[in-house]
Amino acid sequence: MSKPFKVIAMIPARYQASRFPGKLMQDLAGKTVITRTYEAAKLTELFDEVYVVTDSELIFSEIENEGGKAIMSKKEHECGSDRIAEAVQDMDVDIVINVQGDEPFINEKALSKLLNVFKEDKDRLIDLASLKVKLTSEEDILNPNHVKVITDLNNFALYFSRSPIPFHRAKELQIDYFKHVGIYAFRKEALMAFYNLPMSPLESAEKIECIRYLENGKTIKMVETQEVSIGIDTPEDLEKARQRFPN
Repeated sequence: MSKPFKVIAMIPARYQASRFPGKLMQDLAGKTVITRTYEAAKLTELFDEVYVVTDSELIFSEIENEGGKAIMSKKEHECGSDRIAEAVQDMDVDIVINVQGDEPFINEKALSKLLNVFKEDKDRLIDLASLKVKLTSEEDILNPNHVKVITDLNNFALYFSRSPIPFHRAKELQIDYFKHVGIYAFRKEALMAFYNLPMSPLESAEKIECIRYLENGKTIKMVETQEVSIGIDTPEDLEKARQRFPN
């Protein structure tokens, strides 16, 4: 009998977010956003361990004081995947799930779908898995803040872009557009390979970190979901999140 996967969740947490600095330490119904996210990840019971990995003494202390597990980054990092890779390089772990620190409403069903990808991958053809959700409005399709993904017939990613892809030239055909939801599940070895590769040209142009995997021949299995958690990118998002908690 094969040994079970050891699965951990890593929550990369920068204090200085460009659009909403300090958002992870904002109050959300009596606890900080990062604490709410950490607790939500624990409550799924999908992971052997959950860690917050951060560059901030403030966030580190917050998680430790709440009884959680936190890791301080030793280096400066351009993206969450690099921050996570540094933290897990000496850990005995099979699958690492990157949970966004600003998503306190983690969806257990969507995360379970990601983990099932690896349970069914007997030939180990998949390096990482991620989520996609169908876009229905033209405004969302044209919005460069929504990263679009196109896949092959087996749902392996072909490309990610901030532009609307594919270009809809044959107007008589029905085309679906999909948004990439930035939750990743990595095999540890794929994550470490990413960490040791320089930023790639298309990744630099689009500012989309998962393109580095594609440019270096890695496979990304995309899983369609209708269950998408709500991220906190702006003060307005935070107010909406507060309304979801009972008074």
